[in-house]
Amino acid sequence: MEQLDQIAAILALTMGAAWASGINLYAAILMLGLMGTTGNIDLPPGLEILTDPMVLMAAGVMYAVEFFADKIPGVDTGWDSIHTFIRIPAGAMLAAGAVGDVTPALDLAAGIMGGGLAAATHATKAGSRALINTSPEPFSNWTASVTEDIAVIGGLWTALNHPTLFVALMIVFILVMIWLLPKLWRALKTVFRKIRSFFGAKEDPPESASPPPLQESPPLQTDHQDPPDKA
Repeated sequence: MEQLDQIAAILALTMGAAWASGINLYAAILMLGLMGTTGNIDLPPGLEILTDPMVLMAAGVMYAVEFFADKIPGVDTGWDSIHTFIRIPAGAMLAAGAVGDVTPALDLAAGIMGGGLAAATHATKAGSRALINTSPEPFSNWTASVTEDIAVIGGLWTALNHPTLFVALMIVFILVMIWLLPKLWRALKTVFRKIRSFFGAKEDPPESASPPPLQESPPLQTDHQDPPDKA
């Protein structure tokens, strides 16, 4: 039983770090680092670097920047676009570091799965925020941003204190993402199509077919009679 609990704890930390990175990377690093520094959790060797004061300071500064950027309509979508190249690799690295001292193959597998989970959560967040930005009022952005921060903190706390519950909830969350992502994609395509039509963008007309080659008309048939022979 103890071994199963240990496996659940490692799995919850791995999935939790990758999941949280796709939503708010800096909040995830800051929380894991602070809990490791205060002794509330024992971080695996691959994540002990998060307790370094320089890492905590950098994560705190970037979290403060994201806290405000994430609440401004339009700016949040640009911020998410830039962080496509940051959250996903960072989620893979955190997931690989969370499994502890294992074989290189298992370390690589954890990184691949962690990167995939971070990419899925990032796509869900970025897509939903892009749809929210179609609303002219800013309150929905603030609500979504605060909800995401609370979800990251609460989710990581659950992963560290109730790993079995977190793994069960994460399975449900993954199933919801599989159902939701195609709908978000179709909704975004509809929004982009409306924006293009609003600015007068039209599809290129099909190329006109070349006219058929002219056919020579047949020669006119005329009745020609030879003159009568003279007597």
